[in-house]
Amino acid sequence: MGGGAVEGALREGGGEPGLRLIETVLWDGRAAPRWPLHQARLRRSAELLGWSCPDLVPAGPDHPARVRLTLDRNGAVDWTVAPLPPARAEWRVGLAKERLASGDPWLRVKSTRREVYDRARAALPEGLDEVLFLNERGEVCEGTITTVFFDRGQGLRTPPLSSGVLPGVLRAELGCPEEVLLAADLPKVRLWVGNALRGLFPAVWVG
Repeated sequence: MGGGAVEGALREGGGEPGLRLIETVLWDGRAAPRWPLHQARLRRSAELLGWSCPDLVPAGPDHPARVRLTLDRNGAVDWTVAPLPPARAEWRVGLAKERLASGDPWLRVKSTRREVYDRARAALPEGLDEVLFLNERGEVCEGTITTVFFDRGQGLRTPPLSSGVLPGVLRAELGCPEEVLLAADLPKVRLWVGNALRGLFPAVWVG
């Protein structure tokens, strides 16, 4: 789907009742170190939907926390603060049963339209921390709450947005090259998963 078609589809769906944009932000006890990247994505997403986006400054407690904001089509913002999730030395990952459609325009924005991710996360098999989605071509996209990173021996790579991937904040920060990753390659590469809240951490492919 071309850029104009993507924007048209998103603007058409932007009036959906209850729809909100989401940013989940790491608060380090004094500031949100990745906030400029979150703000840039939020503004870009709001523009795609035809929404207004106010200037925002995050705030949090005097200790590290998870700060989540949602924005609706009227520009109303809701902030919530929660404890950081527990850290893991590595994540055990497998494959999601459902597939993503690489041309789905809603993969371009992080919003409350997350049913496929929520279903997969709720059904995580015992012993797995994450499952990765494939698209209709068998390309690896992303996890339920993480971006995928990998190394074939030539440095860190990440799947391209064209595979059907949310434009994640961590991938924007790392700026590593994009490269298609097929399901068959997963046992053969060094693997990481990560997001803006948790950072980057090693992953073990369970299959």
